[in-house]
Amino acid sequence: MSLTDKAIAQIRELIRTGALPPGSKLPPEPDLAAQLGLSRNLAREAVKALAVARVLEVRRGDGTYVTSLQPSLLLEGLGGAVELLQGDSAALQDLMEVRRLLEPAATALAATRISDEQLAEVKRHLDAMREARDDVEQLNIHDAAFHRAVSTATGNETLLTLLEGISGRTLRARIWRGLVDTQAAGRTLAEHEAIFHALCTRDASLSQAAALLHVNNTEQWLREHLRSGQAPPLR
Repeated sequence: MSLTDKAIAQIRELIRTGALPPGSKLPPEPDLAAQLGLSRNLAREAVKALAVARVLEVRRGDGTYVTSLQPSLLLEGLGGAVELLQGDSAALQDLMEVRRLLEPAATALAATRISDEQLAEVKRHLDAMREARDDVEQLNIHDAAFHRAVSTATGNETLLTLLEGISGRTLRARIWRGLVDTQAAGRTLAEHEAIFHALCTRDASLSQAAALLHVNNTEQWLREHLRSGQAPPLR
């Protein structure tokens, strides 16, 4: 480990042990450096690195604070990393494979926890998808919102954030799919309707199967087009 990495590890350990709980203010830089046995430069570099990682927040004129440490904040960079990987065919297929592993399981969990209000939210986006079937961009916006509503119903913020990072960024690929395949809108609607109806029954196995079919169809389409050299555009 470099000296900076060791300094980062020391501050993270203070947070992990509760010595610096979420929302707490760090000691002034000279005091922090002395407490950890570091030079001021090392302490400063460690704080900067942890601020980039959203573990710390530097408030000008006020000091440095530990953030809320919520999964949505700490995993925020995942979506940006996935975005960069979309130019790599192998990485894109790997991401779709991860989605196939996570999303059906999340849908099954949602089926056991979803409230009537959350179910109504899922239906609202499904209805909007039906209305937008001739508008590929709007169709896909509501497609992403539909899946977010399902993931939210799990009550698991970490799972929601992971799926948002992986699935939310595949929006462009789904738009492209609709543009090149005039049958995609109808098939996508049917798959989403099956997921919604399964959720209405609160049947975890049925919901998981419906989500798996949907994700698998998208994954198979992507693999076929990547094999033919037609990669989704990155703009």
